[in-house]
Amino acid sequence: MAQRIGFIGIGMMGHGMAKNLLAKGYPLTIKVNRNRSNVEDLLAAGATEATTNAACAQGSDIVFICVTGSPQVEEIVYGPEGLLQAARAGLLVVDTSTAEPASSARIRADFAQRGVRFVDAPLARTPKEAEEGRLNTMVGAEPADFEVLRPVLAAFCENIFHVGPPGHGHVLKLVNNMMAMCFAACIAEAFAVGAKSGLDLNRLYDVVSAGGVNCGIFQMMATRMLKDGALDGMKFAIANGQKDLRYFTHLAEQLPVAAFMGEAAHQAFVQAVNLGYGDKLIASLFEVQEQTAATQIVPR
Repeated sequence: MAQRIGFIGIGMMGHGMAKNLLAKGYPLTIKVNRNRSNVEDLLAAGATEATTNAACAQGSDIVFICVTGSPQVEEIVYGPEGLLQAARAGLLVVDTSTAEPASSARIRADFAQRGVRFVDAPLARTPKEAEEGRLNTMVGAEPADFEVLRPVLAAFCENIFHVGPPGHGHVLKLVNNMMAMCFAACIAEAFAVGAKSGLDLNRLYDVVSAGGVNCGIFQMMATRMLKDGALDGMKFAIANGQKDLRYFTHLAEQLPVAAFMGEAAHQAFVQAVNLGYGDKLIASLFEVQEQTAATQIVPR
């Protein structure tokens, strides 16, 4: 019999993950937070709705958490009628969020006292790939737990990486996102300097695209922006980038490792959020540079 799956967090990523779990035949119980706009098709496909996080876990063998970050994960675990209240020996809880390793370590220890295994399996790619069942995940888990999870993760993941023991998934995700956000801040700044100097930004794009500096982040940010002024090529919010960079710099400080690049990018994102761009997508860093450098980058 297929494991019974609980799923907490039916957002942009969680909807596709839950949809694919149902399509692969897993009995699914969902706990909806605030947004109910993308729940009805899951219920129509056979999902059961739980009214509390604890209830979601009580009838499940594996519970997935898919929320923004550590404050939300901690509320789900420790809050009223939370997962810790429903903890029982043998339960497997999988955190797919991008979270602070120190917070995850505390949660893991508290669950372990009740016989619950806590696995970190943060995700890469976008809601589009979530709907297609083609996400990437980096799993921090003991080998036996990874083998239990692998077929379940395959319901919504194309690439499943076992990156080490518990905790290593969240560390690797922060390192990965730090590089991505540094690239994004660097690209926006480079275009601002080019625009302010009078450089043809299409020629900048052509040269970068043909050389070693080219990368996926560059193409996602710049291609649609230059073509038609669209700023939606990288579907990740600036506020989430700020949060991930904050987590990264906290981790580096705790190790301790100097994090000059990460902190510089972090401050670029802090500035963007302070200027009101937090809910916009990453390519709106071009708009931030337009405002602060008094130049035009985005074709209008």
